[in-house]
Amino acid sequence: MKGKAVAWALVATSLPMFMVAVDNLVVTNALAVIARDLDTGPAGLQWVMSGYILAFAGLLLAGAALGDRIGRRRVFVGGTALFTVASAACALAGSPGVLIAARAVQGVGGAAILPVSLTLAVAAAGAERRALAVGVWGGVNGLGIAAGPLVGGLVTEGLDWHWIFWINVPVGLVAVPLALWAIGESTGERRRLDVPGTVLVTAAVVAAVWGIVRFAEGGLAALGGGLAVSAALLAGFGAWQRRTPDPLVPPHLYRVRPFMLSNVLALAMYFGVFGSIFFLAQFLQTTMGYSPFEAGLRTLPWTAAPMVAVPVASALVDRIGGGILQAAGCLLQSGALVWLALTARPGVSYGAMAAAMVVAGTGMGLVFAANPSTVIGSVAEPEHNLASGVNNTIREFGGALGIAVLTAVYVHGGLRSAVLTGAAVVFAGAFAGFAMGRGTARPGSGPAPSGRHSARSAPPAPSRLP
Repeated sequence: MKGKAVAWALVATSLPMFMVAVDNLVVTNALAVIARDLDTGPAGLQWVMSGYILAFAGLLLAGAALGDRIGRRRVFVGGTALFTVASAACALAGSPGVLIAARAVQGVGGAAILPVSLTLAVAAAGAERRALAVGVWGGVNGLGIAAGPLVGGLVTEGLDWHWIFWINVPVGLVAVPLALWAIGESTGERRRLDVPGTVLVTAAVVAAVWGIVRFAEGGLAALGGGLAVSAALLAGFGAWQRRTPDPLVPPHLYRVRPFMLSNVLALAMYFGVFGSIFFLAQFLQTTMGYSPFEAGLRTLPWTAAPMVAVPVASALVDRIGGGILQAAGCLLQSGALVWLALTARPGVSYGAMAAAMVVAGTGMGLVFAANPSTVIGSVAEPEHNLASGVNNTIREFGGALGIAVLTAVYVHGGLRSAVLTGAAVVFAGAFAGFAMGRGTARPGSGPAPSGRHSARSAPPAPSRLP
């Protein structure tokens, strides 16, 4: 491709991905206003975020496999169109149920966009411009995440919360024809879709989240029932994975120690971060009195710090070791959350919280930089994309569980208890990093794949979180 054609292809792949990244956290600084307008409480609000995350996470691997089978551009364009329609439905929502359902459909669209976006960008750029494509992909994703809370606050304050979704519509209307014009079609290995496996594991997490949310509303029996159903579904998932010739996750990966430790650490980090920022963003408005836009500005030290920390930490992975860097990131994040939990009270000054947010963002940056390296470095090259897709899924599920669990803790114990719980989980994740140590397998040096598993899924985006 010539330079101009490559540029247009990168723009075409970046626009929908930017929408997906922004919408991951765009509602954080609009939640207080949404709660008043739709007359809902913490449990309903958490589903506004979790509905999106669960649908997105549960279908990431399926989206990648579908792109390989029927065409990546086709899936990308279809996902963009679905995301755009769902955004309009979110904007028109007049009740919590409609908003939650529309957010879930947004997640389905996002799961079709993200896994194939990098593959399409790299294919358009060619081998000689591969680094450019990867850099643009990561930069746009990071910018979207950093901008999400700020854009949400600005639009909510200047217009109305409905407009944080309306702004996606013109972007989508431009992105669909642009993608059809600028991006070529491609396919990959025609793998069978593991529909039963996808349904079982997603339903298991949804059941657990539902039980925890019901517990937050006072339903102890619902908690037990939800967790029991979740355990049964997970057992069914495990049994199915052992039987099917095309499992969602090849069983031999569960025996790769660095791979498993990396995913445990990622789940712990995202659990604590998503759950904590969910409440701290509301604290800035409801307790400290900031407007949605002012709250968005004041979370920038947290959301933007990883963009500075990731390049520095990436240069240190080989020198220090991916496990040690991730352990350090968890310790920084955990310490910052403890700091915020102890200072977040009526009458506190923003200055007392700002430094902790910088520390939190720096800790996340260390994990964002090193976690993809230890995930990819632990498996053979044909399984790099599959390993990345599994990691993406686990991180998103961790975020959904974090919001649900900390909502229950918040309802029964208040903000401090909720954030301290998140800090404890992140702290526990540090032990997985220490267990990995300095040693990080070089990409391609991991165990050989067993069977025919070579999923095409986007690598872990180092900036999926604030």
